[in-house]
Amino acid sequence: MARRDLFTSGLEMERSELISRKQTMRESAERISLNKRIHEHGEHFKRMNEDSLMHPPEFVIKPRSHTVWEKQCVRLHCTVSGWPDPRVVWYKNNVTIDPLANPGKYKLESRYSVHSLEINRCDFDDTAQYRVSAMNSKGELSAFASVVVKRFKGEIDESLPAPRRASTEDGPVSEYGITFQTHIVDRFGVSFGREGETMSLGCTVIIYPSLHRYQPEIQWYRNDALLSPSKWNHMHWSGDRATLTLTHLNKEDEGLYTLRVTTKSGYETYSAYVFVRDSDAEVEGAPGAPLDVRCLDANKDYIIVTWKQPAIDRGSSILGYFVDRCEVGTNHWIQCNDTPVKFARFPVTGLVEGRSYTFRVRAVNKSGMSRPSRVSEPVAAMDPADRARMRGTSAPWTGQIIVTEEEPAESIVPGRPLELQVTEATKNYVVLSWKPPGGKCLEGVMYYVEKCVSGTDSWQRVNTEIPVKSPRFALFDLAEGKSYSFRVRCCNSAGVGEPSDPTEATTVGDKLDIPSAPGKVVPTRNTDTSVVVSWEASREAKELVGYYIEGSIVNSNVWEPCNNKPVNATRFICHGLMTGEIYVFRVRAVNAAGLSQFSQESEPVEVKAAIASPAPPYGISVLECVRDSMVLAWKQPTFIGGADITGYFVDYREVIDGVPGKWHEANIRAVSERAYRVSDLKENRKYQFQVRAANMAGVGIPSLPSDTFLCEEWTIAVPGPPHDLQIREVRSDSLVLLWKPPVYQGRDPVNGFYVDIKEADAPEEAWRGVNNKATEKTYLKIKNLKETEMYVFRVRAQNKAGVGKTSDVTEPVPALTKPGTKEILVDVDDDGIISLNFECCDVTADSKFVWSKNYEEMTDSSRLTVETKGNKSKAVFQTPGEEDIGIYSCLVTHTDGASSSYTLSEEELKRLLEISHDHKFPIIPLKSELAVELLEKGRVRFWLQAEKMSASGKVDYVFNDNALSQGEKYKMNFDKNTGVIEMIMESLTPADEGTFTFQLQDGKATNQSSLVLIGDVFKELQKESEFQRKEWFRKQGPHFIEYLGYEVTPECCVLLKCKVGNMKKETSALWYKDGREIKADEHLGFTEGVLKLEIAQRDSPADTADYADSLIWRRLKISKKDSGVYKVVLKDDRGTDTSTLNLIDQGFKDLMNEVFSFIANSSTPLKITSTETGIRLYTFVSYYNDLLQVTWHYKDSAISFSDRIKSGVVGEQLWLQITEPTEKDMGKYAIEFNDGKGGLRRTVELSGQAFDDAFAEFQRLKAAAIAERSRARVAGGLPDVVTIQEGKALNLTCNISGDPIPEVTWLKNDREITSDDHCILKFESGKFASFTITAVNTADSGKYSILVKNKYGTESGDFTVSVFIPEEAGGKKK
Repeated sequence: MARRDLFTSGLEMERSELISRKQTMRESAERISLNKRIHEHGEHFKRMNEDSLMHPPEFVIKPRSHTVWEKQCVRLHCTVSGWPDPRVVWYKNNVTIDPLANPGKYKLESRYSVHSLEINRCDFDDTAQYRVSAMNSKGELSAFASVVVKRFKGEIDESLPAPRRASTEDGPVSEYGITFQTHIVDRFGVSFGREGETMSLGCTVIIYPSLHRYQPEIQWYRNDALLSPSKWNHMHWSGDRATLTLTHLNKEDEGLYTLRVTTKSGYETYSAYVFVRDSDAEVEGAPGAPLDVRCLDANKDYIIVTWKQPAIDRGSSILGYFVDRCEVGTNHWIQCNDTPVKFARFPVTGLVEGRSYTFRVRAVNKSGMSRPSRVSEPVAAMDPADRARMRGTSAPWTGQIIVTEEEPAESIVPGRPLELQVTEATKNYVVLSWKPPGGKCLEGVMYYVEKCVSGTDSWQRVNTEIPVKSPRFALFDLAEGKSYSFRVRCCNSAGVGEPSDPTEATTVGDKLDIPSAPGKVVPTRNTDTSVVVSWEASREAKELVGYYIEGSIVNSNVWEPCNNKPVNATRFICHGLMTGEIYVFRVRAVNAAGLSQFSQESEPVEVKAAIASPAPPYGISVLECVRDSMVLAWKQPTFIGGADITGYFVDYREVIDGVPGKWHEANIRAVSERAYRVSDLKENRKYQFQVRAANMAGVGIPSLPSDTFLCEEWTIAVPGPPHDLQIREVRSDSLVLLWKPPVYQGRDPVNGFYVDIKEADAPEEAWRGVNNKATEKTYLKIKNLKETEMYVFRVRAQNKAGVGKTSDVTEPVPALTKPGTKEILVDVDDDGIISLNFECCDVTADSKFVWSKNYEEMTDSSRLTVETKGNKSKAVFQTPGEEDIGIYSCLVTHTDGASSSYTLSEEELKRLLEISHDHKFPIIPLKSELAVELLEKGRVRFWLQAEKMSASGKVDYVFNDNALSQGEKYKMNFDKNTGVIEMIMESLTPADEGTFTFQLQDGKATNQSSLVLIGDVFKELQKESEFQRKEWFRKQGPHFIEYLGYEVTPECCVLLKCKVGNMKKETSALWYKDGREIKADEHLGFTEGVLKLEIAQRDSPADTADYADSLIWRRLKISKKDSGVYKVVLKDDRGTDTSTLNLIDQGFKDLMNEVFSFIANSSTPLKITSTETGIRLYTFVSYYNDLLQVTWHYKDSAISFSDRIKSGVVGEQLWLQITEPTEKDMGKYAIEFNDGKGGLRRTVELSGQAFDDAFAEFQRLKAAAIAERSRARVAGGLPDVVTIQEGKALNLTCNISGDPIPEVTWLKNDREITSDDHCILKFESGKFASFTITAVNTADSGKYSILVKNKYGTESGDFTVSVFIPEEAGGKKK
């Protein structure tokens, strides 16, 4: 029950909330309706107030002239304002146009003050001047426009095929049973070339269906004249592309070029104008070359050459023209006239009959001669009668033409020539023409021409030698201003006939007058680079060749030709103009007599595309619906007519049972937004809508009717669809999508948006989300697109209730960066101004740069100022700060979506502000600060190096706030290429103590660098400068390059040496120690400038080697006796230099430490050996010195020596003796050599197996030693040989040792002897053994031995006894 009550109460609350919302919406609709009625009442009151509103008609936009092709439609429209509403009437050549009298021909419309006249399927009769008249009670006003209908001459030329157009009525072409569709794409545009260049015009032709063997007929036209292949025109058809190549441009090639593609189903054409400018003159100021040289009235003895005058004379009037001829087959040009002719027509005489010639013309003015024109077509000098008898019309290439004639049947004198007249008369020549006499037998008839000065009867034959065959003759060398009469006689083999009737008196002079100036010139806007210029034709102009048009930018006073080939019409489109500039135009006419005066200048006209009414909008959808109103949205027209859309008009109609009713206007005033609420609708009724777009040209045609929508109030909780989706900044991998929030919010406010994407050709199931989290912004940059892929997008809004309806899908857009696309660039100028810059290459005259922040148009100019010039726009920050952080974008209107954006983040703003500060207060960057260095001779150099300085940069040198200048004391130099700035002083004095400063300036940029030289710093520098100065002077004589020093060799030899320079033969080098000169036996000298003194340990002076060019003092050992002060003195006539080395106290100690270091490094690894007394540790060195200090360590502690543990040196062996070792002596031992720098330590591990082996060896040696000491031995006392006189007593004693006491045995000659009276043997006290012979005799001579023996060993001692008799001894002595 409680649950049911809760549900019931909730339902009641929802029902009451719905009623409240409906009531609120109804009240809102009633307010809108009331405001509308008040507005309409105010408008009605204004209409009733005639004094404030009534005014005469005024053309806001006038109708524009048109030139169209035959069978096309043309639409003239204008916009008229005025109150009361004017009545508009259209006239054709001042005759009222009645649409009912010509059904289907004319269509008149008037909507929203825009009035139009549409002419259907124009023909030549529609070429006329049209007038529109607007009239009300305040007055009448008219405007005019011309319509010119053109068609190809080929369409009425019998030599060209009749045009065939495919028609649904005629059915398919019988030959193929199909209808061909022809499309001309990739077209050439209006082209500009220069004389002598090569130009190609081409179009791609697509024919559907494509048949492999079928080829269309391709034709090219110039000014409606069919072109044929020639050396000037090359045509090519590749199967899908038609190309016309103009190999050598001349002004004759200028004109309207048309490509005509003819198939069995009809033809398609495309046209564009080609302009050919004059090439640069060979002589400055010379005129342009003449053009269109042709040959007329060719005879056997003369040819009349005509041409057209050039458009430009380059500031100096053309004095005349020279005609040149060249015989075909040669390259030799001959000038035909000695004086320039001003008439653009000249008969050339002196030709060889039967030969072919080409001609060219050159113009001349005061500055010089122009380039020659294009050569004419070849023409033969021959009689026209012979020419008529020849087959073909082309002249022979070379050679003589043989003229033959038939003899008359009878010899009859011919009659009088008929209809003699002067066909052309100038001050240079007169041309006569006549008809042959009547009757038969005219073969072989020739003519004589006679002249007579008016007022006399004296007739003079002109061609006395050879009569002429053709009935045409040119007379030269007539006196200008005189009057002549002429007559002609016929002659043949029978004789000379009677003369013809004489002509009337003809005065020699130009009969053709220069045409008058053209009339009013009217320019009309056409495109961004062209203007349509029309003018009134020259009055009573005879033999008019055409018109030249010139244009000039207002106030420039520089006129440029718009065409270089005369045009025959009175209307011309001037191309190649600068968009946005204001031009004026003038025209002059030309005929053979010359160029007319210029017309009056036209009114100024801005080069800007003509505007038209926009195309219809499309994509009408409903954004919100209540009981009596609906909010509509639509998409902008694809074509806006060349002008900004000023607004939209909405119409609606009710649909009952599927039958639409009458259209009604929903809004009187145009709405600028693409969304509008249509009010006063009826609930639950169905409606259709249409929308019109309006611009300056008027209101366009309406859109197609929308779908049928039901007017019922939306009650859904979720939001309605977003609308007005726009795509900007399209790139190959990204784009930006913008939208407007939904009009219908739903139950709760919108709190986010989702964007969906899919490929354009993908199915509906391919929609996928771009953002997984709803974005609160109404824009999103979509990334990671695939290049050239076509995409479509849609947007959904969400609120607390959920996600609402999707928006309309955008038009497909390719992910492609268009050529020429530029991005917004940030710039900081020299004044520190931060700006965003955007350049657009496709800008038009109507384009505008629209800047926005976070994609909302900026209206506040206090923070950002926009400057636009040409195709560039700049957004300048006034006072950049944190409030300027955001996304800045720029959109260029009237382009194909040109846009770009730039994100100004907090880090980027900080970086730009730092750059701005540097630019406001620019600093010249330095590669190095001010520094000081000493140069040769003790000179002081202050220097610094700048990164870059211009040629206008300057430097000020300051010392203690006083400016320094160039002089004897200061030498300044500034290398602007490297940026090195230096100041050099010869020396420093106490007055130079202080602060040195270099002040740099380059335009606005400045910098300075200072160096403080005071106190000890200055004194040290001054001292060093003085030292360097003295050094320089010292080095002028013999001097030390390297002062006396020492070097310890690996052999532990001490070598005192010094390096000297600037020596010569006379230079002496003396060594001193403690003030006493060192003497040596060897010659003192030096090698490669090095003097030496060696202190080494040697065995004796005899080991001394001879060292060439070295001074060597040797001692047996290096000891403290070698300490002292050593000095070397260099001396010659240039000066003296001394070098001293102190080897006393610390100096000597350092030397010995160096020696000790070498000794330590020469030591061998510490080794273990055993002795009979214990274990010995030892190392060998290559050289030992008594001053060497070593320390023995046991377990990293210094050993305290005792009777059991001792150290010593034997030769080069250093040892540690451990007597009677025990296990306590096991451990790590080390010997440390002290060299004053940290020393060197050698270690050995006396433990483990190493100790066991050493101890065992010790035990063995100890036992062996004991045995050796106790062994029986003869200690000494026995001689080797005893010589004794017979009869004498012999007593020998020796020491005996051994434990136990050894046994003693004496031997003679290896036989044991015993003691008796003669030989007494004794062994006393166990130590002394004696051998006594009381009286020796010769028998006692022999070898005696003593043999001692105990348990430890045996040893013997030998001696020899020699007994001599005295007499024998004396004899031998004698």
